[in-house]
Amino acid sequence: MSGCDDGWPTSPADLPMSSPRFLLPLLLATAAMSLPDHAAFAAAPHADAPRVIAHRGASARMPEHTLAAYRRAVEDGADFIEPDLVMTRDGVLVARHENEIGGTTDVALHPQFADRRRTQRIDGVDVTGWFTEDFTLAELKTLRAREPLPALRGVWYDRQFAVPTLHEILVLLDDLVRGSGRDVGLIPEIKHPTHFRSLGLPMEQALLDVLGKHEVATRVPLVVQSFEPASLRTLRDIAPPVLPDLRLLQLIGDPRTRPADVEAAGGDPRYRDMLTPAGLRTIATYASLLGPHKSQVGEFGRGGRFEATTLVADAHAAGLRVMPYTFRPENPYLPRALRSGTADARHDAGAIAEMRAFLDAGVDGLFADDPALARQAVDAR
Repeated sequence: MSGCDDGWPTSPADLPMSSPRFLLPLLLATAAMSLPDHAAFAAAPHADAPRVIAHRGASARMPEHTLAAYRRAVEDGADFIEPDLVMTRDGVLVARHENEIGGTTDVALHPQFADRRRTQRIDGVDVTGWFTEDFTLAELKTLRAREPLPALRGVWYDRQFAVPTLHEILVLLDDLVRGSGRDVGLIPEIKHPTHFRSLGLPMEQALLDVLGKHEVATRVPLVVQSFEPASLRTLRDIAPPVLPDLRLLQLIGDPRTRPADVEAAGGDPRYRDMLTPAGLRTIATYASLLGPHKSQVGEFGRGGRFEATTLVADAHAAGLRVMPYTFRPENPYLPRALRSGTADARHDAGAIAEMRAFLDAGVDGLFADDPALARQAVDAR
Protein backbone atom coordinates (compact mmCIF):
# COMPACT_ATOMS: atom_id res chain seq x y z
CA MET A 1 0.00 0.00 0.00
CA SER A 2 1.22 3.48 -0.75
CA GLY A 3 0.77 4.64 2.79
CA CYS A 4 2.60 1.66 4.12
CA ASP A 5 5.95 3.32 3.54
CA ASP A 6 5.44 5.00 6.92
CA GLY A 7 7.02 8.03 5.31
CA TRP A 8 4.46 10.78 5.98
CA PRO A 9 4.61 12.78 9.22
CA THR A 10 1.65 13.00 11.53
CA SER A 11 1.24 15.83 14.01
CA PRO A 12 -1.02 15.64 17.07
CA ALA A 13 -3.40 18.08 15.37
CA ASP A 14 -4.01 15.54 12.60
CA LEU A 15 -5.04 12.80 15.02
CA PRO A 16 -8.27 12.09 16.89
CA MET A 17 -8.42 13.13 20.57
CA SER A 18 -6.36 10.88 22.85
CA SER A 19 -8.08 8.44 25.18
CA PRO A 20 -6.55 6.98 28.40
CA ARG A 21 -3.03 5.64 28.04
CA PHE A 22 -2.03 2.02 27.82
CA LEU A 23 1.06 0.84 29.71
CA LEU A 24 3.75 -0.72 27.46
CA PRO A 25 3.77 -4.49 28.02
CA LEU A 26 7.15 -5.61 29.36
CA LEU A 27 6.65 -9.35 29.53
CA LEU A 28 5.35 -11.59 26.77
CA ALA A 29 3.69 -14.88 27.73
CA THR A 30 2.98 -17.47 25.05
CA ALA A 31 -0.53 -18.86 24.80
CA ALA A 32 -2.25 -21.21 22.37
CA MET A 33 -4.92 -19.88 20.04
CA SER A 34 -7.39 -21.65 17.78
CA LEU A 35 -7.50 -20.24 14.28
CA PRO A 36 -10.81 -18.59 13.29
CA ASP A 37 -12.88 -19.86 10.43
CA HIS A 38 -14.46 -17.90 7.58
CA ALA A 39 -17.75 -17.42 9.36
CA ALA A 40 -16.02 -16.05 12.44
CA PHE A 41 -14.28 -13.45 10.31
CA ALA A 42 -17.66 -12.06 9.31
CA ALA A 43 -18.67 -11.48 12.93
CA ALA A 44 -18.85 -8.10 14.65
CA PRO A 45 -15.73 -6.34 15.97
CA HIS A 46 -14.04 -7.98 18.98
CA ALA A 47 -15.71 -11.34 18.26
CA ASP A 48 -12.47 -13.20 17.58
CA ALA A 49 -8.70 -12.92 17.68
CA PRO A 50 -6.89 -10.17 15.76
CA ARG A 51 -5.67 -11.11 12.30
CA VAL A 52 -2.04 -11.34 11.22
CA ILE A 53 -1.72 -9.81 7.75
CA ALA A 54 1.51 -10.59 5.92
CA HIS A 55 2.31 -7.20 4.45
CA ARG A 56 3.61 -7.87 0.93
CA GLY A 57 4.22 -11.43 2.11
CA ALA A 58 6.94 -12.15 4.67
CA SER A 59 8.69 -9.08 3.31
CA ALA A 60 11.14 -8.73 6.19
CA ARG A 61 12.53 -12.16 5.26
CA MET A 62 12.10 -12.49 1.48
CA PRO A 63 11.81 -10.05 -1.44
CA GLU A 64 8.36 -8.51 -1.25
CA HIS A 65 5.54 -9.59 -3.52
CA THR A 66 7.08 -12.86 -4.65
CA LEU A 67 5.53 -16.30 -4.42
CA ALA A 68 8.37 -17.21 -2.05
CA ALA A 69 7.42 -14.35 0.29
CA TYR A 70 3.76 -15.40 0.32
CA ARG A 71 4.65 -19.03 0.97
CA ARG A 72 6.99 -18.05 3.81
CA ALA A 73 4.23 -15.89 5.30
CA VAL A 74 1.83 -18.80 5.53
CA GLU A 75 4.53 -21.02 7.00
CA ASP A 76 5.11 -18.31 9.61
CA GLY A 77 1.46 -18.26 10.67
CA ALA A 78 -0.13 -15.44 8.69
CA ASP A 79 -3.91 -15.31 8.55
CA PHE A 80 -3.84 -13.29 5.32
CA ILE A 81 -1.38 -12.67 2.52
CA GLU A 82 -1.42 -9.21 0.98
CA PRO A 83 -0.54 -8.63 -2.68
CA ASP A 84 -0.49 -5.08 -4.01
CA LEU A 85 -1.91 -5.16 -7.53
CA VAL A 86 -0.96 -3.09 -10.57
CA MET A 87 -1.59 -3.69 -14.28
CA THR A 88 0.50 -4.48 -17.32
CA ARG A 89 0.04 -2.86 -20.73
CA ASP A 90 -2.00 -5.88 -21.82
CA GLY A 91 -4.30 -5.67 -18.81
CA VAL A 92 -2.91 -8.37 -16.52
CA LEU A 93 -2.94 -7.86 -12.74
CA VAL A 94 0.50 -8.43 -11.22
CA ALA A 95 1.91 -7.96 -7.73
CA ARG A 96 4.21 -4.98 -7.17
CA HIS A 97 4.15 -2.39 -4.40
CA GLU A 98 3.99 0.33 -7.04
CA ASN A 99 3.57 0.48 -10.78
CA GLU A 100 7.06 2.04 -10.81
CA ILE A 101 9.31 -1.03 -10.73
CA GLY A 102 12.83 0.39 -10.74
CA GLY A 103 13.14 -0.14 -7.00
CA THR A 104 11.72 -3.66 -6.80
CA THR A 105 13.03 -5.38 -9.96
CA ASP A 106 16.25 -5.61 -11.94
CA VAL A 107 14.76 -3.69 -14.89
CA ALA A 108 17.70 -1.25 -14.87
CA LEU A 109 20.01 -4.14 -15.79
CA HIS A 110 18.07 -4.87 -18.99
CA PRO A 111 19.41 -2.58 -21.75
CA GLN A 112 16.52 -3.43 -24.08
CA PHE A 113 14.22 -1.56 -21.68
CA ALA A 114 16.42 1.50 -21.10
CA ASP A 115 14.26 3.70 -23.33
CA ARG A 116 11.15 2.89 -21.29
CA ARG A 117 12.39 4.96 -18.36
CA ARG A 118 10.29 8.11 -18.19
CA THR A 119 8.58 10.60 -15.89
CA GLN A 120 4.82 10.71 -15.47
CA ARG A 121 2.35 12.20 -13.03
CA ILE A 122 0.61 9.69 -10.76
CA ASP A 123 -1.94 10.81 -8.19
CA GLY A 124 -0.64 14.36 -8.42
CA VAL A 125 3.04 13.47 -8.00
CA ASP A 126 5.76 13.33 -10.67
CA VAL A 127 7.38 9.88 -10.66
CA THR A 128 10.41 8.82 -12.71
CA GLY A 129 11.24 5.23 -13.54
CA TRP A 130 9.89 2.19 -15.33
CA PHE A 131 6.17 1.45 -15.13
CA THR A 132 4.23 -1.78 -15.39
CA GLU A 133 1.75 -0.20 -17.78
CA ASP A 134 4.57 0.17 -20.32
CA PHE A 135 5.33 -3.59 -20.30
CA THR A 136 3.43 -6.59 -21.55
CA LEU A 137 3.21 -9.53 -19.19
CA ALA A 138 5.70 -11.45 -21.35
CA GLU A 139 8.21 -8.60 -21.04
CA LEU A 140 7.63 -8.24 -17.29
CA LYS A 141 8.28 -11.94 -16.83
CA THR A 142 11.87 -11.44 -18.06
CA LEU A 143 12.56 -9.33 -14.96
CA ARG A 144 13.43 -10.56 -11.48
CA ALA A 145 12.54 -9.15 -8.08
CA ARG A 146 15.05 -7.44 -5.85
CA GLU A 147 15.02 -6.27 -2.25
CA PRO A 148 13.94 -2.60 -2.01
CA LEU A 149 15.64 -2.17 1.41
CA PRO A 150 19.04 -3.80 0.79
CA ALA A 151 20.87 -1.99 3.59
CA LEU A 152 18.40 -3.34 6.14
CA ARG A 153 17.44 -6.71 4.71
CA GLY A 154 20.29 -7.85 2.48
CA VAL A 155 20.37 -8.97 -1.13
CA TRP A 156 20.73 -12.75 -0.74
CA TYR A 157 17.55 -13.47 -2.71
CA ASP A 158 17.90 -10.78 -5.36
CA ARG A 159 17.17 -11.81 -8.95
CA GLN A 160 15.84 -15.24 -7.95
CA PHE A 161 12.09 -14.70 -8.24
CA ALA A 162 9.77 -13.54 -11.01
CA VAL A 163 6.98 -10.99 -10.72
CA PRO A 164 3.82 -13.02 -10.01
CA THR A 165 0.39 -12.52 -11.51
CA LEU A 166 -2.76 -12.56 -9.41
CA HIS A 167 -3.67 -15.82 -11.13
CA GLU A 168 -0.40 -17.39 -9.94
CA ILE A 169 -0.96 -16.09 -6.42
CA LEU A 170 -4.40 -17.71 -6.29
CA VAL A 171 -3.00 -21.03 -7.52
CA LEU A 172 -0.37 -20.83 -4.77
CA LEU A 173 -2.99 -19.87 -2.18
CA ASP A 174 -5.10 -22.90 -3.07
CA ASP A 175 -2.04 -25.12 -2.63
CA LEU A 176 -1.13 -23.49 0.70
CA VAL A 177 -4.65 -23.76 2.07
CA ARG A 178 -4.88 -27.43 1.17
CA GLY A 179 -1.41 -28.13 2.54
CA SER A 180 -1.79 -26.24 5.81
CA GLY A 181 -5.39 -27.12 6.56
CA ARG A 182 -6.00 -23.44 7.39
CA ASP A 183 -8.29 -21.01 5.60
CA VAL A 184 -5.58 -18.47 4.89
CA GLY A 185 -7.21 -15.35 3.50
CA LEU A 186 -6.32 -13.01 0.65
CA ILE A 187 -6.34 -9.24 1.10
CA PRO A 188 -5.19 -7.58 -2.14
CA GLU A 189 -4.85 -3.85 -2.56
CA ILE A 190 -5.71 -2.30 -5.89
CA LYS A 191 -3.09 0.39 -6.51
CA HIS A 192 -3.77 3.73 -8.20
CA PRO A 193 -7.13 2.74 -9.73
CA THR A 194 -7.86 6.30 -10.91
CA HIS A 195 -4.53 6.41 -12.72
CA PHE A 196 -5.06 3.05 -14.40
CA ARG A 197 -8.63 3.93 -15.33
CA SER A 198 -7.30 7.02 -17.13
CA LEU A 199 -5.16 4.65 -19.22
CA GLY A 200 -8.14 2.53 -20.21
CA LEU A 201 -7.22 -0.16 -17.67
CA PRO A 202 -10.04 -0.27 -15.09
CA MET A 203 -8.98 -2.52 -12.24
CA GLU A 204 -12.18 -3.42 -10.44
CA GLN A 205 -13.78 -5.63 -13.06
CA ALA A 206 -10.39 -7.11 -13.98
CA LEU A 207 -9.95 -8.11 -10.33
CA LEU A 208 -13.35 -9.77 -10.15
CA ASP A 209 -12.74 -11.57 -13.44
CA VAL A 210 -9.61 -13.24 -12.06
CA LEU A 211 -11.04 -13.98 -8.63
CA GLY A 212 -14.17 -15.45 -10.18
CA LYS A 213 -12.11 -18.06 -12.02
CA HIS A 214 -10.61 -19.50 -8.82
CA GLU A 215 -12.74 -21.58 -6.53
CA VAL A 216 -10.39 -20.88 -3.62
CA ALA A 217 -11.62 -17.26 -3.62
CA THR A 218 -15.03 -18.54 -2.47
CA ARG A 219 -13.59 -20.77 0.27
CA VAL A 220 -11.30 -18.42 2.19
CA PRO A 221 -11.71 -14.96 3.74
CA LEU A 222 -11.40 -12.37 0.99
CA VAL A 223 -10.92 -8.63 1.49
CA VAL A 224 -10.04 -5.93 -1.05
CA GLN A 225 -8.39 -2.69 0.03
CA SER A 226 -7.91 0.69 -1.56
CA PHE A 227 -7.04 4.24 -0.61
CA GLU A 228 -9.71 5.40 -3.08
CA PRO A 229 -13.35 5.32 -1.90
CA ALA A 230 -14.79 5.34 -5.43
CA SER A 231 -13.01 2.11 -6.26
CA LEU A 232 -14.40 0.41 -3.16
CA ARG A 233 -17.89 1.69 -3.91
CA THR A 234 -17.61 0.26 -7.41
CA LEU A 235 -16.67 -3.13 -5.97
CA ARG A 236 -19.52 -2.93 -3.48
CA ASP A 237 -21.91 -2.53 -6.39
CA ILE A 238 -20.52 -5.08 -8.86
CA ALA A 239 -19.01 -7.82 -6.68
CA PRO A 240 -22.06 -9.52 -5.06
CA PRO A 241 -23.08 -11.67 -8.06
CA VAL A 242 -19.53 -13.06 -8.29
CA LEU A 243 -18.26 -12.91 -4.71
CA PRO A 244 -21.11 -12.28 -2.26
CA ASP A 245 -18.82 -12.65 0.76
CA LEU A 246 -16.23 -10.13 -0.41
CA ARG A 247 -15.38 -7.53 2.22
CA LEU A 248 -13.85 -4.11 1.66
CA LEU A 249 -11.22 -2.16 3.59
CA GLN A 250 -10.75 1.60 3.35
CA LEU A 251 -7.10 2.57 3.68
CA ILE A 252 -6.25 5.95 5.18
CA GLY A 253 -3.36 8.03 3.88
CA ASP A 254 -1.71 11.23 5.06
CA PRO A 255 -4.49 13.07 6.94
CA ARG A 256 -3.60 16.34 5.21
CA THR A 257 -4.19 14.96 1.70
CA ARG A 258 -7.21 13.85 -0.31
CA PRO A 259 -7.73 10.42 -1.87
CA ALA A 260 -6.60 10.42 -5.50
CA ASP A 261 -10.13 9.89 -6.81
CA VAL A 262 -11.47 12.74 -4.70
CA GLU A 263 -8.66 15.01 -5.90
CA ALA A 264 -9.26 14.05 -9.53
CA ALA A 265 -12.95 14.83 -9.21
CA GLY A 266 -12.31 18.20 -7.57
CA GLY A 267 -13.75 17.04 -4.28
CA ASP A 268 -12.98 18.47 -0.86
CA PRO A 269 -12.81 15.76 1.85
CA ARG A 270 -9.36 14.90 3.12
CA TYR A 271 -8.35 11.70 4.87
CA ARG A 272 -8.59 13.44 8.24
CA ASP A 273 -12.26 14.18 7.52
CA MET A 274 -12.81 10.47 6.95
CA LEU A 275 -11.62 9.76 10.50
CA THR A 276 -14.25 11.87 12.24
CA PRO A 277 -17.25 9.98 13.67
CA ALA A 278 -19.36 11.17 10.74
CA GLY A 279 -16.64 10.23 8.25
CA LEU A 280 -16.34 6.76 9.76
CA ARG A 281 -20.07 6.25 9.50
CA THR A 282 -19.85 7.17 5.82
CA ILE A 283 -17.06 4.62 5.28
CA ALA A 284 -19.25 2.00 6.94
CA THR A 285 -21.82 2.41 4.15
CA TYR A 286 -19.45 0.70 1.69
CA ALA A 287 -16.67 -0.95 3.72
CA SER A 288 -16.46 -3.00 6.89
CA LEU A 289 -12.79 -2.51 7.73
CA LEU A 290 -10.49 0.48 8.23
CA GLY A 291 -6.75 0.51 7.52
CA PRO A 292 -5.17 3.59 9.16
CA HIS A 293 -1.51 4.39 9.56
CA LYS A 294 -0.49 3.07 12.97
CA SER A 295 0.26 6.59 14.25
CA GLN A 296 -3.43 7.39 13.88
CA VAL A 297 -4.21 4.68 16.43
CA GLY A 298 -1.58 5.74 18.94
CA GLU A 299 2.08 6.47 19.57
CA PHE A 300 4.71 5.85 22.21
CA GLY A 301 5.38 8.93 24.27
CA ARG A 302 8.12 9.79 26.70
CA GLY A 303 8.95 7.05 29.12
CA GLY A 304 7.83 4.36 26.69
CA ARG A 305 4.13 4.71 27.46
CA PHE A 306 1.66 4.06 24.65
CA GLU A 307 -0.81 6.88 24.14
CA ALA A 308 -3.90 5.75 22.27
CA THR A 309 -6.28 7.97 20.34
CA THR A 310 -10.02 7.40 20.23
CA LEU A 311 -9.89 6.07 16.66
CA VAL A 312 -10.36 2.39 17.55
CA ALA A 313 -13.37 3.14 19.74
CA ASP A 314 -14.82 5.54 17.18
CA ALA A 315 -14.38 3.05 14.35
CA HIS A 316 -15.87 0.21 16.36
CA ALA A 317 -18.84 2.43 17.20
CA ALA A 318 -19.35 2.89 13.45
CA GLY A 319 -19.18 -0.89 12.89
CA LEU A 320 -15.68 -0.92 11.40
CA ARG A 321 -12.80 -3.20 12.26
CA VAL A 322 -9.40 -1.52 12.57
CA MET A 323 -6.25 -2.97 11.01
CA PRO A 324 -3.34 -0.50 11.12
CA TYR A 325 -0.17 -0.52 9.02
CA THR A 326 2.81 -1.13 9.01
CA PHE A 327 4.75 -3.00 11.70
CA ARG A 328 8.40 -3.63 10.88
CA PRO A 329 11.13 -5.24 13.01
CA GLU A 330 14.07 -2.95 12.23
CA ASN A 331 15.14 -0.10 14.51
CA PRO A 332 14.49 2.69 11.97
CA TYR A 333 10.79 1.74 12.02
CA LEU A 334 10.41 1.11 15.75
CA PRO A 335 9.50 3.72 18.38
CA ARG A 336 12.64 5.12 19.98
CA ALA A 337 11.73 3.59 23.33
CA LEU A 338 11.73 0.11 21.79
CA ARG A 339 14.97 0.20 19.81
CA SER A 340 18.05 -1.78 20.76
CA GLY A 341 21.40 -2.46 19.10
CA THR A 342 22.89 -0.70 16.10
CA ALA A 343 20.94 1.89 14.12
CA ASP A 344 19.78 -0.52 11.40
CA ALA A 345 19.52 -3.70 13.47
CA ARG A 346 16.47 -5.93 13.80
CA HIS A 347 14.99 -5.94 17.27
CA ASP A 348 12.42 -8.71 17.50
CA ALA A 349 11.48 -8.12 21.14
CA GLY A 350 10.89 -4.44 20.44
CA ALA A 351 8.71 -5.24 17.44
CA ILE A 352 6.62 -7.68 19.45
CA ALA A 353 6.24 -5.16 22.29
CA GLU A 354 5.06 -2.50 19.84
CA MET A 355 2.44 -4.81 18.35
CA ARG A 356 1.31 -5.91 21.82
CA ALA A 357 0.63 -2.28 22.72
CA PHE A 358 -1.58 -1.86 19.65
CA LEU A 359 -3.37 -5.12 20.38
CA ASP A 360 -4.01 -3.93 23.93
CA ALA A 361 -5.50 -0.78 22.39
CA GLY A 362 -8.12 -2.96 20.68
CA VAL A 363 -7.05 -3.23 17.05
CA ASP A 364 -8.51 -6.12 15.05
CA GLY A 365 -5.47 -6.94 12.94
CA LEU A 366 -1.90 -5.98 12.11
CA PHE A 367 -0.20 -5.38 8.77
CA ALA A 368 3.27 -6.74 9.51
CA ASP A 369 6.40 -7.27 7.42
CA ASP A 370 7.38 -10.21 9.65
CA PRO A 371 4.24 -12.28 10.25
CA ALA A 372 6.12 -14.70 12.52
CA LEU A 373 6.63 -11.89 15.03
CA ALA A 374 3.04 -10.71 14.63
CA ARG A 375 1.89 -14.27 15.25
CA GLN A 376 3.86 -14.30 18.51
CA ALA A 377 2.35 -10.99 19.56
CA VAL A 378 -1.21 -12.15 18.87
CA ASP A 379 -0.76 -15.58 20.44
CA ALA A 380 0.71 -14.07 23.63
CA ARG A 381 -2.46 -12.08 24.37
